[in-house]
Amino acid sequence: MTYLGKTYWIIGGSEGLGRALAEALDAKGARLILSARSEDRLKEVAASLNAARAVVMDVTDAASVEQAYTAAGAVDGVIYVAGTYDPMTAQRWQAKSVSTMFAVNLMGAVSVLNHIVPEFTKRDAGHIVLIGSLSGHRGLPGAIGYGASKAGLMHLAETLYADLHKSGVRVQCANPGFIRTRLTDKNDFDMPMLMEPKEAAAHVMRAMDSGRFETNFPRPFSWLFSLAHFIPRRIFLKITGA
Repeated sequence: MTYLGKTYWIIGGSEGLGRALAEALDAKGARLILSARSEDRLKEVAASLNAARAVVMDVTDAASVEQAYTAAGAVDGVIYVAGTYDPMTAQRWQAKSVSTMFAVNLMGAVSVLNHIVPEFTKRDAGHIVLIGSLSGHRGLPGAIGYGASKAGLMHLAETLYADLHKSGVRVQCANPGFIRTRLTDKNDFDMPMLMEPKEAAAHVMRAMDSGRFETNFPRPFSWLFSLAHFIPRRIFLKITGA
């Protein structure tokens, strides 16, 4: 797949996987719109690239999303990477944190897609990439809020694909495992096959190039999750330490 001269809007492009994807796409000649809440970080990233500009946006604010969509202008593709995470068990339920995870991880994507999907379907062209998570495949201990919000995003991607796979609009979902960021720094447990952002971005780029709808990575760690529904629940919970 060629990205030369194409314009991609990366939501969550100021750090971590989003920033690494911006660097990878920039190296392939794409023009970039980078959005996140932090104007300073966005401008820093944009300045380090060849053809990128910053458009500040808060995905939890519908008015901010609409303004950013207008400012971004016509784009060829959208990558939704924005996400937030707090490790939490049901016994330590924190309503504000759970609501924030849903607002950013799922409803933020909905707010963006409220504008993008009608535009792309009218054009019969465009590329939508949603970044899910291996944790969205099945309920995990200590993942209240995060896992469910990512599962919702992944299901949304599946439905978009079901409706659009015969059209000119490409829909893909990439589901990573653990990526070293300020979010995973919150974890106090072992994280198998922990990836650096650039490594994770390389996986996403290969997935985008492949054309397949869903990609789970890294292997073989991802096999546990992608095949999770075929594993008896009591065995799966034992494996995951519940």
